[in-house]
Amino acid sequence: MHDTYTEILLPFASSPELFERYTNAWGGLRTGMLMEHLDSLAGSISYKHMLGPGVETLGRIHERGFYIVTASVDRLDVLAPLLPVRDIRLSGIVVYTGTSSMEVAVKMEAIGASGVEDTLLLGRFSMVCRDARTHKARPVNPLILDSREETALYSMGENAKKRRQSLALRSLSRVPPSSTEAEELHTMYLQYGQDSGLSNYERVWMGETHLEKTMLMFPQERNVHQKVFGGYLMRLAYELGFANASLFTRSHVTFMSLDSISFAKPVPIGSILRLTSLILHTTPPGEFPGIVHVGVQANVVDVRTGHEQTTNDFRFTWYPDDDTAVVRQVVPKTYQEAMLWLEGKRALEMGDQIRGERNKKPSG
Repeated sequence: MHDTYTEILLPFASSPELFERYTNAWGGLRTGMLMEHLDSLAGSISYKHMLGPGVETLGRIHERGFYIVTASVDRLDVLAPLLPVRDIRLSGIVVYTGTSSMEVAVKMEAIGASGVEDTLLLGRFSMVCRDARTHKARPVNPLILDSREETALYSMGENAKKRRQSLALRSLSRVPPSSTEAEELHTMYLQYGQDSGLSNYERVWMGETHLEKTMLMFPQERNVHQKVFGGYLMRLAYELGFANASLFTRSHVTFMSLDSISFAKPVPIGSILRLTSLILHTTPPGEFPGIVHVGVQANVVDVRTGHEQTTNDFRFTWYPDDDTAVVRQVVPKTYQEAMLWLEGKRALEMGDQIRGERNKKPSG
């Protein structure tokens, strides 16, 4: 396992030129660009696992006989502010292997003069290996565990895969909501879906939060498979979601987590990509801090027929910088929107659970 460990150092504190490339309009770091790096890092680590730590170049895919793609991103959770005054280290390691899949754990750390100062972000990428000729699943190398720490990491990766499979089986696209969720949805409708004359919140129908961006995909953003680089799509989706969250809350927002990404199909070079965003869930008025859960869907548009095919689905969570409550309440109007609202609620509950587990201090 330890042979797959890889790290990248971004010396923001000592390189004004580098910082200038990554700075945003508020003097902080462009989180979407860091996500782009993390996706690239996860891919490099996966190839390193398959080819061995001594291999420095990938070479041609058809000569290697296989290729690796990102299947999903389970989570990316921010644990501390992404301040640009320190150097940042991005690192990752393969923590679990299935038959043809790999779980890659990634970490973002702030580095000071005396070493690591803060762990800024933790996350997991699920990568899959495909045969270069048939494009079918190809077996990956098994992991060799040399220590208790590696065994613990392997168990963590295995549990993450099982949790992802369990969530897929409970997906609202497959099964109806639970009786508890149905009751919560009805309560929300009674409280916010009707004109009651209350003035402590502003109701916003989910469909009215629609925001979109249409782009042409150029070859400069291609990956080794001659498709659009997944990290680039992550950055585009993040920036659209950020804009939507800011418009909805009417304030600057801080990134809390990437809750999930699914990569259903590759995006071809030269295609027209339509990104659409909706506010899917908001915390009730009066709850501090207010939290906004945003969905972004990526569709490839066939210019001849107008038919759209979904390639990616992204889910993000933000909160207002000043930790105030969100007084605008998003409310679904259709059954499909109601299911999206419940999915957003599930994502926020999962985020609370994971952050709670990470913040637990060992007893004794």
